[in-house]
Amino acid sequence: MNETSPAPVASAPAPRKTPATGGGKPATKAATRSLTGRRIAELLQRQGVLVVLLTVVIVASFIYPSFHTLDNARGVTVQASFLAVVALGMTMVIITGGIDLSVGSVFALGGVLAAWASQWGFLPALLTPLVVCGAIGLLNGFLVARAGMAPFIVTLATLLGARGLLLAITDEGATTYLVPKDSAFAELGQGSVWGFGYPILVALALFGAGGLLLQRTSFGQTIFAVGGSSDAATLMGLPVARTKMLVYTLSGLLAGLAGALNAARLSSGVTILGVGMELDAISAVVIGGTLLIGGAGSISGTLWGVLLLQVIQNLINQIGTLNSSYQSVVSGGFLIVVVVAQRYLARGRRTT
Repeated sequence: MNETSPAPVASAPAPRKTPATGGGKPATKAATRSLTGRRIAELLQRQGVLVVLLTVVIVASFIYPSFHTLDNARGVTVQASFLAVVALGMTMVIITGGIDLSVGSVFALGGVLAAWASQWGFLPALLTPLVVCGAIGLLNGFLVARAGMAPFIVTLATLLGARGLLLAITDEGATTYLVPKDSAFAELGQGSVWGFGYPILVALALFGAGGLLLQRTSFGQTIFAVGGSSDAATLMGLPVARTKMLVYTLSGLLAGLAGALNAARLSSGVTILGVGMELDAISAVVIGGTLLIGGAGSISGTLWGVLLLQVIQNLINQIGTLNSSYQSVVSGGFLIVVVVAQRYLARGRRTT
């Protein structure tokens, strides 16, 4: 029988090279496309609202000549400044994965306390709402972070509590406290620099500080880590409970400050303000690209979201034939579109 040599063991085929790029390049191109897709998705999530805002402003300027006037811009921005201050605190809360439903009532309470304390001077008028409203925020943070209660339930309870305290101070709304005319506190709300009111400058300064806090400090990075995963943040040794308490305290402080600024501007503590403001703040934050599940968001996006809501309200006023209720319809539509877009972008980022 003739011996035959064993058949040679088949070796692994050499990697194919494409004629144009050579081995490994297609994978590199795919990775580059994947990275580009993620970057585009992240950019749209963070700054897509700015594109919408600029588009609305440009179109409205052509349709309504009075829209792009300096006086109208001043009116829009001063109205937006109070909601912006409230939404700033809401942004940090939502990034941690929480929610603060009490800010509307705390805003109104802060205004009443500021007007009541203004008879004793500038500092009492400013510090009283900050102390009381900050304490409400601290209570929210303690119950959420230390007692482990759901943020929705806790802040809903303090919403009712702050509104009840407001009614008790004002005798069920029968008493309206007035800010003394020509006082330093009234000047804080009614004064201006180059035609732009002090509340606008205060809001811009706070947003600048908030942006630095989130992006340039370890506390800001901890906020994002807590929102991404509280369990992972705890395993990393991060102060999860303390961070949550601080962001809720900041939310209460900022809502109280916004109420005080509004009282200074109106020269009185109006008791009916702030109803539904928490929903406007949440809408502005989410429209600005902050995820409701936490872990991602930006201060600048919230600012654009606030301005977009105020521009929509101003356009409704420009039309004249529509009442302010349509703002809620349009805002709700924007919110649905943004949430759907966020889900789509997040899914695209996971699959790229």
